[in-house]
Amino acid sequence: MQMFEAGEAKLLINPKAEPDKTGGAAETVLNEEGFKAAYAEISTWPGYRVTPLVSLDKYARKLGVKAIYYKDESTRFGLDSFKALGGAYAVCRLLLNKIREIAGEKATTKDLLDRKYDDIVSKITVCSATDGNHGRSVAWGAQMFGAKCVIYIHAGVSEGRKEAIEKYGAKVIRCNGNYDDSVHECADDAAKNGWFVISDTSYPGYMEVPCDVMHGYTVMVNEALEQIPEHPTHTFVQGGVGGLAAAVSTRICCRMHENRPLFTTVEPKNADCLYASIKNDDYTVIHGDLETIMAGLSCGEPSLLALDILKEYSTGFMTIPETPIPVMMRDLANKECADTPVVTGESGVSGLAGLVTACENPDFRKALKLDENSVILLFSSEGATDPAMYKEIVGKTAEEVLKG
Repeated sequence: MQMFEAGEAKLLINPKAEPDKTGGAAETVLNEEGFKAAYAEISTWPGYRVTPLVSLDKYARKLGVKAIYYKDESTRFGLDSFKALGGAYAVCRLLLNKIREIAGEKATTKDLLDRKYDDIVSKITVCSATDGNHGRSVAWGAQMFGAKCVIYIHAGVSEGRKEAIEKYGAKVIRCNGNYDDSVHECADDAAKNGWFVISDTSYPGYMEVPCDVMHGYTVMVNEALEQIPEHPTHTFVQGGVGGLAAAVSTRICCRMHENRPLFTTVEPKNADCLYASIKNDDYTVIHGDLETIMAGLSCGEPSLLALDILKEYSTGFMTIPETPIPVMMRDLANKECADTPVVTGESGVSGLAGLVTACENPDFRKALKLDENSVILLFSSEGATDPAMYKEIVGKTAEEVLKG
């Protein structure tokens, strides 16, 4: 097992990666049928539109690579995050299934929007634990389709993110401890109250909903593959519980059967459950203080489904410190990366921060085969989802950045 360190950053080369493999855990979990179903559903929702793919040409020249393409999710459904594709889609799927079970009828999304089955849906409560963006998506989906919603947040979630969830009519409960503590409290309360958990992480006995969530994410990945003008050789994707990275790697590998890109998963150094699991060759939970400026990645327990996929498809597992995040956010805002400004939140920029870290360290660069011919695809998973935090870091509001 190859391992490298550069300051506070670490890189592990996964000895069991099989990026050229077909079938296996990845395509068993996330398949073509599931992608088509997700796209057919989500593309009909009010406000759906393809988000931009931005060329970070200035940064490509600076880092000595051929091209960097950045999928900008800062405007997705007005929720400013790719999570809008996952949580709300899983809510929709659950409600349609419950209508089928209770009424014996095959309902449609239009039926939900028209409140045709309000006598059933209005009695259903969905719930979830979140660092912010996923809970916001679940709350939005519940409000859009007519269900009740309870969202659990942990002690480190900002008031701004709490208020953003409440905006969509959800009851928000703040728990003691970290993200994983809020996941367990949510699951316990759901079991007591007959609620339905809409989680983006999977665990024993709970697989179907997280699979729906990840299929929702593949809509974004497919958009990017339709937009990118050349063949990507690398992707650097945010870690967290692993759902986004698993969706990205699987969808790309299903589309690109030959010459697949090299995948690297990027995590905060003190919330590195995926890195630790690959290093230990065993499912590993990170305990203690998981707080990080990359709030959406403050996770200590990997998703079982995602980890199985990443074991096969992710060649690199990287951990990074906090220090590059504000720099990357300001560079994107101030047109240091491209000719147009880009609004990206603290978690959204971590893939780019991982790429920059790798390019600036010779050992990392060599191990990940980064050179002047490399074409990198990145996913900015969020915009200014905490406006106060964004302004504090960048020095301007998102609106001021885009006007400038």
